[in-house]
Amino acid sequence: MPNNIRVLVVEDDENLANNIASFLSDFSEVDIENDGLSGKFAATEDVYDLIVLDIMLPEMNGYDVLKNIRADNINTPVLILTAKAEIDDKIHGFNLGADDYLTKPFHREELQARVKALLKRSGVLADDSTLKIRNLEVNLNNHAIVADNQQVLLNGKEYDLLVYLLQNKNTILTKDQIFERIWGFDSDTSITVVEVYMSNLRKKLRPSKNDNLIRTIRNVGYIFQDENEI
Repeated sequence: MPNNIRVLVVEDDENLANNIASFLSDFSEVDIENDGLSGKFAATEDVYDLIVLDIMLPEMNGYDVLKNIRADNINTPVLILTAKAEIDDKIHGFNLGADDYLTKPFHREELQARVKALLKRSGVLADDSTLKIRNLEVNLNNHAIVADNQQVLLNGKEYDLLVYLLQNKNTILTKDQIFERIWGFDSDTSITVVEVYMSNLRKKLRPSKNDNLIRTIRNVGYIFQDENEI
């Protein structure tokens, strides 16, 4: 899946939810929840790059879902999707922490454009399909990695890990977040695999003097950061 981008769709109309998933499948992996409580749980327990959130939901309405996840310090961009077109509803959504608002019915192209704009704004989706820091550059189309004009060879999980770090540079990531994103909580692998792969990635970045981009935050996780850019 390009960029390993993950989107959560919380929509009780199953046909519409499936259509949205299809609309976004070219550039993201989509999970669907059909009620507010399940959506809130997924948003707080899993790691997503974007949430598409309906307002009129069973169990818990979208406003309360949004209010709850923001209270839990979940800063994932949220696109509200609803039949409510009144300006007061939009303002209420923005005040609760929504990032954008799309009124039903909508065109496929507009939904895609809004979603891509939010992903680009958060740095997850690159305009030119390239992620870069210092002399390290990753091409997301062909998975080529170049550092100091030399090719860097990584295996599949090492590549996924580097991309995830680059997409979240200057942000502290916990071991749990990294493990869930790269391996998944249902994996039979132990969470200690994160430390092993971080060590391997550092070794492969060492020849280009980029190994110190990965900083360990004791008892918390890691941060991918160029101190010269701070």
